[in-house]
Amino acid sequence: MSEYTISRIDYKNKREMKQLDALLEKEGIERDKNLEYTAGLFDEDYQLAATGSCFFNTLRCLAVDSSHQGEGLLNQIISHLIEFQYGRGITNLFLYTKCATAKFFKDLGFYEIARVDGKVVFMENRRDGFSGYLNRLVMESQEPGPVTGAVVMNANPFTLGHQYLVETAAAACDVLHVFVVSEDVSLIPFSVRFQLVKEGTAHLSNVICHETGSYMISNATFPSYFLKDSDTVIRSHAKLDIEIFVKIARSLGITKRFVGEEPFSQVTGIYNEVMKEELEQNGLECRIIPRKENSGGAISASRVRLMIKENRLEELKQSVPETTYRYFISSQAEPVIKRIQSADEVVHY
Repeated sequence: MSEYTISRIDYKNKREMKQLDALLEKEGIERDKNLEYTAGLFDEDYQLAATGSCFFNTLRCLAVDSSHQGEGLLNQIISHLIEFQYGRGITNLFLYTKCATAKFFKDLGFYEIARVDGKVVFMENRRDGFSGYLNRLVMESQEPGPVTGAVVMNANPFTLGHQYLVETAAAACDVLHVFVVSEDVSLIPFSVRFQLVKEGTAHLSNVICHETGSYMISNATFPSYFLKDSDTVIRSHAKLDIEIFVKIARSLGITKRFVGEEPFSQVTGIYNEVMKEELEQNGLECRIIPRKENSGGAISASRVRLMIKENRLEELKQSVPETTYRYFISSQAEPVIKRIQSADEVVHY
């Protein structure tokens, strides 16, 4: 049995990165673009035998060289990553795995939240994590009416288009739940996005705003590293999200989901197509609302971010509610504006 050393893989070290990519490729995994920390288990000849990575509160890109399997190396990698995450204060951990390996992670103390058969299983390290989240949603809510609807949005930032979607949905419902994606991977921090959604919908008495926690995931953090192509990634992401959403809908009595038409993003367009199909199969109605337009065409958060990047703040008035505009001309917004203006890309397709 070989002796192994575990250490951090330096993303600037060409030799280590070459070994990492070779191991992942050998095991049918593509290195994920979103990694914050990667550990490697090296043998006496400093050859990489196993690896695993973290991104926010997720574990990902877990692999053991097939010639070293059966030696318990993945257990060592996962234990190391959990210790690393706990060390930076992250105790609620999530991972995505192939269906064939879900039992292995269950034996390590992870619990299944949802799955797309033949593609991916979403798991966490808390037995009552998701059920606790559902209980919190119920406590935040009121009794469902005859028509209870939902909207899920990133709102990066909250625009007149988002406001129109919520107003249209609220007019068609007795109660409307608005879920704001909580992951902090957008140019505008979650705390700001959530604040602007609440302020921009405060005039609607039947709207309840919720955080999604880690249970509704964005394109940025959905793993693509063991799915074969981009279309499979988008469709698997949509199906997984909808399986989770259906469980939320049943807890809150939601019968309709409202989504904005997507003329700009190919990714979101495919996602919406799959979502509509999956929701209807589960007995939920999916209504696609046409985009609100102004003189520049359909309003989009991407175009708003571009105006901010180009310091055209006065033009925001045509595309965002007064509450959003007031925020961006305040001193409070200065760090966010600097972040947007220093970003290489602010328009997403």
